[in-house]
Amino acid sequence: MLLFLIGLFFGIISGMGIGGGTVLIPALVFLAGLSQHAAQGINLVAFFPTAILAIFLHVKNGYIKYRMAIYLFLAGAIGAFLGAELAVITSSEILKRLFGIFLLVMGIYEFVRSGKK
Repeated sequence: MLLFLIGLFFGIISGMGIGGGTVLIPALVFLAGLSQHAAQGINLVAFFPTAILAIFLHVKNGYIKYRMAIYLFLAGAIGAFLGAELAVITSSEILKRLFGIFLLVMGIYEFVRSGKK
């Protein structure tokens, strides 16, 4: 039941375009006891169907700028390959710390940015 609830919350957050991995990865590591590598791998597998459904709805509503999306897709594919290669040779403990630092920096950025509006 715990994994179902984690997956449900991940799907809702992913569908909104917020980044479900920010919820799924820590939940799998801290609540389900998985390694950082396994959690990141599961995140990638779980991301695919949710992304397809979200893309369908965003295309239907006319929110996609195709020219920009192509450039981001190409750069993202290259970055994903390089990041996956780097993750394979990095220890789970270091990955966990880097992910935590990333979430902290993004959280601070969002907090500071929201105060400027």
